[in-house]
Amino acid sequence: MRGAQVVCGTYTRPVIGLILGIVILAIVVIALLLVGRAQSDGGFERIVRCRAGHLFTTTLVPGASLKAVRLWKVRFERCPVGGHWTIVAPVDVSTLTPDEIAAARSHHDIRVP
Repeated sequence: MRGAQVVCGTYTRPVIGLILGIVILAIVVIALLLVGRAQSDGGFERIVRCRAGHLFTTTLVPGASLKAVRLWKVRFERCPVGGHWTIVAPVDVSTLTPDEIAAARSHHDIRVP
């Protein structure tokens, strides 16, 4: 019976694998959303500073990154202020002036994690 699929109940093994993959993906997404809500400001938006000193807002999702390379607590991504690729690190908002916060919030990178 070469090439025959093994049937488990009414589903074949590839279908069961697909369903299991979707369930695992859903659990990961829900966990990330819960982590985002647990953040101090209620979301994933963070103010970061690049090596050139530019402040901007980015989306930091724990365990996920499509637009940046993670390097422990810092990331290598594109700075929308200077238009260059650089290492960025999160900034403690309590150390910023209201003008710096406003400037950072006016510059946002792309909206993907």
